[in-house]
Amino acid sequence: MISIDLHQIAEKAKEAALKAGEIVMYYFQEDLEVMKKQGVENPAFEAFTIADRKSQDAILDHLQPCTEKNDFGILAEEDIDDQSRFEKDYFWCIDPLDGTLPFTEKKEGFSVSIALVTKDGETVVGVIYNPIHKELYHAIKGHGAFKNNKVFDIQPNNFNTLVCDRSFLKTNYYGQVVDLLKPQKEFKFGGACMNAIWVLENAPALYIKPPKKKLGNGSIWDYASTSLLFSELGFQASSFNGLALPLNQKNTFMNECGILYSTLPNTKEILDGIEV
Repeated sequence: MISIDLHQIAEKAKEAALKAGEIVMYYFQEDLEVMKKQGVENPAFEAFTIADRKSQDAILDHLQPCTEKNDFGILAEEDIDDQSRFEKDYFWCIDPLDGTLPFTEKKEGFSVSIALVTKDGETVVGVIYNPIHKELYHAIKGHGAFKNNKVFDIQPNNFNTLVCDRSFLKTNYYGQVVDLLKPQKEFKFGGACMNAIWVLENAPALYIKPPKKKLGNGSIWDYASTSLLFSELGFQASSFNGLALPLNQKNTFMNECGILYSTLPNTKEILDGIEV
């Protein structure tokens, strides 16, 4: 595996995320047409706008010199998977506008996400930018997690929080989790990246998506960046059964393994009470 400067690469990714965030916020003020991707049935995955495309173009353009210099592969949501992620030592994993639905509804819950992932599926750099509040999160493997370039300090509450998306609210699991967790606060309808951030910023909190047969549960680019924040902070970001997230599997969707993001001290106790 080639030797790379993770700190330098993280700086480039942060710059790209900030540029993309400016573009996203420009279009946030506009009345945009929401288009649909072909061959996708879930509204959370089929919707996209010109903001998604323009944001991704800006990210790829800014990262191009670094990409060429280090011979990185690319997996970006708005482009066809060219399979370079299976050939290169590292690949960029890019979600130019995570949370397109809240974005089009003029609500918070969207972000820009950029990660650098190894061929083995391990994230080594993760960047998330929340352009509404101008909050920049990043993590470097083995070097910690940061918010606005300061050490990310988690301050737990004395109550539990549940974070969930639209699809989870429609399942039987939602009622089970509410009964077990007894949350005093809930966050709903965010994109996967901001859902994960809300779990950190409202600890102790839980965000889960149990396995299912249909394609869905988010994709690799929804979890690559935030999973590193969690691991660097000592919290759990895994598949539903506790195994490592498969961040370079052939199927980009996470429906087969599900996901689990937790800052709870009793995660296993809660999960043992859920009938999947």
